[in-house]
Amino acid sequence: MTPIKLVSLIGLVTLLLACAGPDKLGTLDLKAWRDDRGGCKGVRQTLLTNFMTVRDQFKGIHVNDLGKMLGRPDVNEITDRNGKIYVYYVEQGPQCGENTGAKSGAKSVALRVSSIGLVTEVSTQNGTP
Repeated sequence: MTPIKLVSLIGLVTLLLACAGPDKLGTLDLKAWRDDRGGCKGVRQTLLTNFMTVRDQFKGIHVNDLGKMLGRPDVNEITDRNGKIYVYYVEQGPQCGENTGAKSGAKSVALRVSSIGLVTEVSTQNGTP
């Protein structure tokens, strides 16, 4: 293989890996987390213990990387001073019905994001914070 083809192949593989989110963070199966949108399949509930084990590793991560890791949040709230809260439901609730935007009191994980786009806090609660 010529050096140019080798460099092109390495570049292509790197690009493909960069576009797809990682599959693991410690013991947390990120792919399974992403695939359980809204916590409606019950998979996130089984992953919650592993999530809590690695939750401190999310602090300081940029919001773009967070989306690649956990997928699009189920609820995205804007806070004062241009911060955000990304909420991921962990169990089934009203958000799993026909009205996916329904207010829900289901158990969830919330990640607070600063105005510069970095995760500053990770918590669990029922519903949204």
